[in-house]
Amino acid sequence: MNEIKELTRAEEQLMQILWHLKKGFVKDVIDELPEPKPAYNTVSTIIRILETKGFVGHDAFGKSHQYFPIISKDQYQNFATEKLLNGYFDNSVQHMFSYFVSKEKIDLREADEIMKLIEKFKSK
Repeated sequence: MNEIKELTRAEEQLMQILWHLKKGFVKDVIDELPEPKPAYNTVSTIIRILETKGFVGHDAFGKSHQYFPIISKDQYQNFATEKLLNGYFDNSVQHMFSYFVSKEKIDLREADEIMKLIEKFKSK
């Protein structure tokens, strides 16, 4: 498999839709976008860029193409998490966790759930 590349915000928005739909034509993707809807050509161009980057494949139906994800959401999530950890938290989950706690992005209930998960994985 090729190395995963970082997505732009627009590319990631379209990938989120394709991951949700599993497959779809450009019109299907546009239908899922919030108002104001972008032009058909804009969405089509971004999807073709995603195809060039190796994220999307297509099946041809005459002149129409039905697109589908090649890179799974889980694969991209792993890539993005590693990039975040390495780029901003010195590859330390503890630093990242501390950051989210200090910014009040994690409340006590969530912290307790995370600790339970950690204990569960440690016991395996």
